[in-house]
Amino acid sequence: MNSPRFPLRQFRFLLAAALLGASAASAAQTVPVPFPVPENVVQLTAAATVEVPQDLLSFVLTVTREGTDPGQIQQQLKGVLDQALTDARKAAQPGAMDVRTGNFSISPRYGREGRITGWVGTAELLLEGTDFGRISQTAGRLQNMTVAGASFRLSREKREQAEREAQGEAVARFRSRAGELAKSFGFTSYSLREVSVHAQEPGIPPRPRMMAMEAKAASADAPVPVEAGKAAVVVNVSGSVQLR
Repeated sequence: MNSPRFPLRQFRFLLAAALLGASAASAAQTVPVPFPVPENVVQLTAAATVEVPQDLLSFVLTVTREGTDPGQIQQQLKGVLDQALTDARKAAQPGAMDVRTGNFSISPRYGREGRITGWVGTAELLLEGTDFGRISQTAGRLQNMTVAGASFRLSREKREQAEREAQGEAVARFRSRAGELAKSFGFTSYSLREVSVHAQEPGIPPRPRMMAMEAKAASADAPVPVEAGKAAVVVNVSGSVQLR
């Protein structure tokens, strides 16, 4: 009598072989096919710089008071700041000269033994705008506050205008260089693969003619002398092209 185990064993073998073959075929189908590496691709960069006069002036005026009573110092600072705000607001004009308060702080002063020996308070007033004459004249009239610093920069409108100009020049230089490279390598044209545009404003250090001795020697209502410099707006264009 024939044993039933042989056909069953043979069936299992055939089934295992079929599954193994299917698995191998599936694995072969999932092997990624490498994309062809693009040929005749070059990387290049171009930049353009536009220098424009800085049109925004910022003044920082401060007042300092010292004493042993922090409450009294606070009242003194508040009185000076309130009066300065009142005087500055008379000449304020949106955009031309904006007025706002800055830092207001009172901190302890320590002796050699680490004990508090007194208090020092400081308050700030900020004048900012595009009307240099108005700002410097106002700063000169605020007698109870001292000019601590002046800085120049570009307004947003001027910066955006300069960026557009620099961007146009940088793109033109990028395209010109790409065309020159194509001809140099014996090609007639190129196609753009990828490109990035980045704008930055490193600037040129301002040249404020605001010396402490000049400010002290000036008359009561004399404007604080200032002179703006220029800012450099730089736009970089980088990317790759395929020569054709």
